[in-house]
Amino acid sequence: MKLFDVYPLFDIEIVKGLGCHVWDKAGTEYLDLYGGHAVISVGHSHPTYVKAISEQVSRLGFYSNSVINSLQQTLADKLGEASGYDDYALFLINSGAEANENALKLASFHNGKKRVLTFKHAFHGRTSAAVRVTDNPKIIAPVNEDLNVTYLPLNDPYAVEVELKRGDVSSVIIEGIQGVGGIQLPSDEFMRTLRELCTRYGAALILDEIQSGYGRSGKFFAHQYAGIRPDLITVAKGIANGFPMGAVLISPTFKPVYGMLGTTFGGNHLACAGAIAVLDILKAEHLVENAAHVGSYLLQELKGWGRIKEVRGRGLMIGLEFDEPIKEIRQRLLFKEHVFTGVAGTNTIRLLPPLCLTKAEADMFLERFERALK
Repeated sequence: MKLFDVYPLFDIEIVKGLGCHVWDKAGTEYLDLYGGHAVISVGHSHPTYVKAISEQVSRLGFYSNSVINSLQQTLADKLGEASGYDDYALFLINSGAEANENALKLASFHNGKKRVLTFKHAFHGRTSAAVRVTDNPKIIAPVNEDLNVTYLPLNDPYAVEVELKRGDVSSVIIEGIQGVGGIQLPSDEFMRTLRELCTRYGAALILDEIQSGYGRSGKFFAHQYAGIRPDLITVAKGIANGFPMGAVLISPTFKPVYGMLGTTFGGNHLACAGAIAVLDILKAEHLVENAAHVGSYLLQELKGWGRIKEVRGRGLMIGLEFDEPIKEIRQRLLFKEHVFTGVAGTNTIRLLPPLCLTKAEADMFLERFERALK
């Protein structure tokens, strides 16, 4: 059987990782400024994480959600404390797409409405109910027939209010920082206005923090820069440092009913063990603060570089936009300078390193990046 060929692949096989570095099967070392698409939050092969996963799988990897799994409550308690949302409820699933799908369902169940507002160049997942649109029309998802999605310009509160006034909007879903959309930041003022408008017109505000959450922005959630509290928050990617997991943080205004949501693998023992270890490492090693510190350093150092049109981001979620396609620059970075980076569209390089990136490693990247630009 052959693999279904829907991803272009670099001719590199990574076989080992440690911290912010990975090695291919030929033994070549790479600096990882991509973190597996913002998935590696606490670094590759962190000993605390490895121990937690190993010890858990030696006892029990998985059993049905029809019985108590006390690891779920431990995770909920630690996540509530770390995020500042200890009064919210937690629903555990397997991915970001599932998290957004369940959040959209909950909003519709709650207010009985069907229309969803989101923003141009947003990307909210890969299921039929999740919502996404990118610059490539070939990968605009079909949308669940029960959900009607309207796309609006980012940072335009007037456009949002026009739609909300129609009275049929179930939810507004927005990324804390747009990832695939090129590291575009909703302004803090816009986020505060969005919160007020959703409250006024009875729509649920869903914050997609799948890429921008878990400390990546320099706060636990990127929306916390605006001082708002959404109705629903979705997380995944860095939640378990590479073990597939997602979650929805749910406001107390939503009341659970048996059968409302369901999952087979969500919140399994192995995933919970990994996610608990991640929170313990974030706290013990002050990685949210590190993301803020090293991210600010990188943002400051990169501003003013001649070929870069614009530097955007917060913490260790950074976009470098060029006036030219960046394919060759990224190829030189990878194959000559041995640095992994991400991309958004044709002109933007994305930096999404593990949150343990040091200033010395940031300087290493800057040196290699400068050579690649030459």
